[in-house]
Amino acid sequence: MTPTARILLLGSGELGREFVISAKRLGCYVIACDAYAEAPAMQVADSAEIFSMLDGEALKAVIAKHKPTHIVPEIEAIRTEVLAEVEAQGFNVIPSAKAAQLTMNRDAIRDLAAQELGLVTSQYGYAESRAELAEVAQRIGAPLVVKPVMSSSGKGQSTVRDLTEIDAAWDYAASGMRGDRVRVIAEQFIDFDYEITLLTVRAADGVHFCPPIGHRQERGDYRESWQPAAMSAHALKQAQDMAAKVVEALGGDGRGYGLFGVEFFVKGDQVIFSELSPRPHDTGMVTLVSQELNEFALHARAILGLPIPHIAVNGAAASAVILADRDAEAFAIHGLDHALATKRPDDAHLDVRIFGKPATRPYRRMGVALARVSDGDVDAARGLAVAAAEQINIDYYDDESGK
Repeated sequence: MTPTARILLLGSGELGREFVISAKRLGCYVIACDAYAEAPAMQVADSAEIFSMLDGEALKAVIAKHKPTHIVPEIEAIRTEVLAEVEAQGFNVIPSAKAAQLTMNRDAIRDLAAQELGLVTSQYGYAESRAELAEVAQRIGAPLVVKPVMSSSGKGQSTVRDLTEIDAAWDYAASGMRGDRVRVIAEQFIDFDYEITLLTVRAADGVHFCPPIGHRQERGDYRESWQPAAMSAHALKQAQDMAAKVVEALGGDGRGYGLFGVEFFVKGDQVIFSELSPRPHDTGMVTLVSQELNEFALHARAILGLPIPHIAVNGAAASAVILADRDAEAFAIHGLDHALATKRPDDAHLDVRIFGKPATRPYRRMGVALARVSDGDVDAARGLAVAAAEQINIDYYDDESGK
């Protein structure tokens, strides 16, 4: 059988794993790439390549070897100038090389949103040294949030409550940077009521929105998400208008298709743009149980040029992450039986996904608990997901013999 598409997946974490499953269901051939062996997506893909996405020559070589119909980034740390080069040669970069270049760094996407598109954002500034950060902090004032322009999963992010904490914030941001850019963004701390992710699909038949997803973060990384998030019709319309504007700006001529995770702060009826990922979003793992077509299936459909149906949620759903707390290569995950036996109403749905990562490290996501209740009670769904996640334990061993 000839595959419907030959997909080169750049980054093979848990989000990539679910995307591969969705793409395989549509008849695609997937080559999963990452810097380490046995990454989650590699375990379900057709083949794998192991190399650093920041190695431009290696990236070119893999593209030339596999000649993919679609190049699908799943991480930010990629040599994006290579993506621009191969796109100019005719390769289809998802959603576009421009999107990959702008969203790889928080400064580029923030400038696009605030300066070019006129979206409402917090006050912000950039710094490439400790002294520059102090100057920006004096201008914006405390409290403020400091984070690397390029990082993932909240690495290097901290909140500065007092300007005496600037040196520590710079050191922490520098330790969490990815790639080769020593630069941070400092932004005004928003005293928001809540924050949401608006999963936005740009497809051949237009722009579509999933119901909003609420989420709770710690250390700049998500711990829980739930759908639908309660918000006023006015606030939702603002978020949808801004999301549509930015994803259209990131598209290309007949390209730019895919799912985008657009994050907003909400204060009353005011919506403030925060960040954007041009790919499935970690908070969107809740859609694995909340929607008939989850975010990964929607991403696959969009990049293949397929139509997107009406998107609705079934009841109320929530996700809660399962975290490691140390570095280890010899470990075992226990408690799945107890987690799946968590007491719940007869009409509630509960599931657990273990990601299959070959090593742990502090705060690394190793799995997620997913819950759905039919009566629309988001708090009940959250409580059920958290209770299930708490039943999962990670045992660490001195060596691979399990001792």
